[in-house]
Amino acid sequence: MSNLPVQPFQPPLRLLMGPGPSDVHPRVLAAQARPTIGHLDPAFVGMMDEVKGLLQAAFRTANEMTFAVSGPGSAGMEACFVNLIEPGDTVVVCVNGVFGGRMKENVERCGARAVVVEDAWGTPVDPGKVEAALTAHPGAKVLAFVHAETSTGVESDAAALCALARAHGALAIVDTVTSLGGIPVLVDQWGADAVYSGSQKCLSAPPGLSPVTVSSRAVDALKSRKTKVQSWFLDLTLLTAYWGGGAQLVRQPANQQTSGGISAGSKNPPGRTYHHTAPVNALYGLHESLVMLHEEGLEASWARHRAMHAALKAGLEAMGLGLLVAEASRLPQLNAVTVPEGVDEAAVRSQLLARFGLEIGAGLGALAGKVWRIGLMGQSATPRHVMACLGALESVLGAKVPQGAGPAAASRVLFG
Repeated sequence: MSNLPVQPFQPPLRLLMGPGPSDVHPRVLAAQARPTIGHLDPAFVGMMDEVKGLLQAAFRTANEMTFAVSGPGSAGMEACFVNLIEPGDTVVVCVNGVFGGRMKENVERCGARAVVVEDAWGTPVDPGKVEAALTAHPGAKVLAFVHAETSTGVESDAAALCALARAHGALAIVDTVTSLGGIPVLVDQWGADAVYSGSQKCLSAPPGLSPVTVSSRAVDALKSRKTKVQSWFLDLTLLTAYWGGGAQLVRQPANQQTSGGISAGSKNPPGRTYHHTAPVNALYGLHESLVMLHEEGLEASWARHRAMHAALKAGLEAMGLGLLVAEASRLPQLNAVTVPEGVDEAAVRSQLLARFGLEIGAGLGALAGKVWRIGLMGQSATPRHVMACLGALESVLGAKVPQGAGPAAASRVLFG
């Protein structure tokens, strides 16, 4: 017992420019420090309604079933799969990186058949291959794909892929964990059916919440399930009943017992059924980050991410560093930078952290040791971050790159 820590944990100050989390604005941190209230307090319920409306605006959707799942983006992913897929279903899964592979894993754990459409890492999903797979499997219930593949920095054509799903009578499950707030996510325009994201990327809230939105078409599929949703905690009918608007999806027994501080027989707010103790302060933070996104404007946020990417790209190229993904399908907010020949990529990352307090990401899977992943997401997409990253990289790489070239090139893009 004498060896237990007696001092509060004091995290070091970092510049977060990896694949997530991104830097969190002081406004969001301050919001999370506000007094905790009950998760069925009328004031908190009112804030939940605001979160729902702000998420609908961010997703560009009118979907009634829109809210934040209590858990990271992986929980949002699992929620979409376990609710829409039943044992024996056929699902076409697009795999062009780590997170497409996780989709496949979810399909198989649901007892369904995964028909994999595979593309090389660093390239977008090929709509031609998807159409061929859907044609070859006319009974496919779902098409699943990653809009912004975090492991490679590539964007796939969500509009085209969702259109193919509709044309073949399939639902579209779309991963927008790295795209929401950073590039256009147009749920209703695409015709996407179940879309999930994460709080810690371009929304720049701390990790731990997963925004999800589900179309009326997907709700109909959920209603017509032949089996129970395999996860009680992630059952969207139960979650929607808590977030409001779920009465048409699930009927609660008249004598329902509740727990977690809500006594049996107590009255919940109108249209709300107690489900779980929501992470109250974390939702304060997400609310504040969404308010900040609304204040900036979605289009302005998209433009800011593009502008910061243009400056970073100019600086990297001036230093002789290349990007993995072709420009036409390159994400502005997640840049996969090819490691120069003879450079120890892990040592570079370690020195960036030790010398400058700067975090960038390593490559995953097939790209391990071959790329650095530099994030320009949310509050990490600023001129300060771009210039600091290029200067730090130049210092660590030393004679391997032309000194002064990177920051100078980025400065010209940023400031003329």
